[in-house]
Amino acid sequence: YRLTNSALMLGIVGFSGQIPLFVIAPFAGVLADKSSRHKLLLYTQSLALIQALVLSLLVFTESIQIWQLILGIINAFDMPIRQAFVVEMIDNKKEDLGNAIAFNSSMVNAARLIGPSIAGILIATVGEGWCFLINAVSFLAVVISLLRMKVVPVLSKLPQSKVLEQLSEGFRYTFGFPPIRYLITLLGIVSLMSTSVTLLAPVIAKKYLGGGADTFGFLMSAYGSGALLGAFYLLNKKSVIGLGRLIGIAVTTFGASLIVFSFSRVFVLSVVILALAGLGMMLQIASTNTLLQTLSEESKRGRVMSFYSMAFRGMSPFGSLLAGGLGSSISAPGAIFLSGSVCLGGAVYYFIKLPVIRRIVKPIYQSMGILPEIAEAVEQATNPTIKSTE
Repeated sequence: YRLTNSALMLGIVGFSGQIPLFVIAPFAGVLADKSSRHKLLLYTQSLALIQALVLSLLVFTESIQIWQLILGIINAFDMPIRQAFVVEMIDNKKEDLGNAIAFNSSMVNAARLIGPSIAGILIATVGEGWCFLINAVSFLAVVISLLRMKVVPVLSKLPQSKVLEQLSEGFRYTFGFPPIRYLITLLGIVSLMSTSVTLLAPVIAKKYLGGGADTFGFLMSAYGSGALLGAFYLLNKKSVIGLGRLIGIAVTTFGASLIVFSFSRVFVLSVVILALAGLGMMLQIASTNTLLQTLSEESKRGRVMSFYSMAFRGMSPFGSLLAGGLGSSISAPGAIFLSGSVCLGGAVYYFIKLPVIRRIVKPIYQSMGILPEIAEAVEQATNPTIKSTE
């Protein structure tokens, strides 16, 4: 935005930088189901380090151009593989799987929402180049952590079929199973619409709140703070029970917050509303991730998470174009208002389908011993010394 002062160009760069995820993620999912996810992550994280370092050098030497900001191929491979790798790091899957997935998804998505808020403050104080350099240095910790991990790789059970056949199988499984289909559909809708917040926040800060980069930084900090609150809540939730209803409430909160934010011309009110929006966004993303990980078959987890990645991040480029176009044609507040309205519509549709999701998921969680009453019954059946409660 500093280079072009154009909301439309923000949308174009956002689209070009993230569209590879929409195209490549399904193939990365197949790769994650048939190869060592650990080694694949070492490759992608090392390349991401180099990429961030090059960007910082381009900014510091004042040779950065718009076309050089068109990125996304590395992350398109990394994200589905990383999501599927989480389960391999857990030793006691029966007891720790749900909480570990919630921990991972909360931290990953909190970082995604908090990161822009930190960047906003850094941009206002030291400039964009230091943001890219700090990002490059941060990848060292990731690479070192991966090198120190000792994990037992999950042996691939995929048949020796063509990639397109494996991709087709993953698609049929993901969208043929109603709970996964509804969860991913709602996530895709919200991800498409939510781009308007971060994309148009610089416009709102400057044109409608009368501020600058510092105002933008505070807005994004509020968004990230709300996300952090959502992360803390999920970290203390020991079971997946109740997450289905929580997702509907979270999307409702997010959509309503966007609508109020679009009308706000008061800085303090905008900060409070964006905190609520960040809270709703985090609760939906992390809860969806947790439910998908627990419901997916191991042999198809990589492909399911690739479609999750498409819905979560792959819709962002289309959202960038949509938000940028609407922001230029009607107004930034108008684009955000429409985004919030669509999210509310998605929440209504989800609540209508929630009884169906619960009916299908219940026997799955019964067999896994997740539902308390079923776990107790299994314990009584396997231990005859425990008296019946009847």
